[in-house]
Amino acid sequence: MLRLKILVSAAPLIAAAILARVEFSPGIRPCLAIGSNTIQIASVPWHADLHVSFTDDPSLATVRVAISDSAETADFAVVDDVDGMEETACAATPATRFVAISAYASGSAPVIYLSHDDSTSDYRIFVRSKRFTERDAAALVVGARGERPHLAAEL
Repeated sequence: MLRLKILVSAAPLIAAAILARVEFSPGIRPCLAIGSNTIQIASVPWHADLHVSFTDDPSLATVRVAISDSAETADFAVVDDVDGMEETACAATPATRFVAISAYASGSAPVIYLSHDDSTSDYRIFVRSKRFTERDAAALVVGARGERPHLAAEL
């Protein structure tokens, strides 16, 4: 009976250790290297230097990002379908800035509106990637360049 109690009391600790290993293990996270600086999607929200959120309502957006159909018309293009990618291209350093994608808008954090209409966009992105989503790319671009000084609602 004592063995069963020990096993039952140890089970939550074992489960927590397994979940922590899966959730917090260093994997390849979407990132952007600009010179000697690196911006990376944060694996945990409390580790982020900048939080961004997304909206489907353009009047609530502070930054508008258009999804381009070609790399030539984009301000930022991600194409990573090549073989032999460098795993250390975006190595985390003490200077790395982390961006977290939040479910809800908060305070002065950028709120991004993604669309295919680039007539009113602040940035244009092109994404063909196995690792990046359009949302990841938009968050990294906004994190790299900073939020525009105006609100989209003021346009």
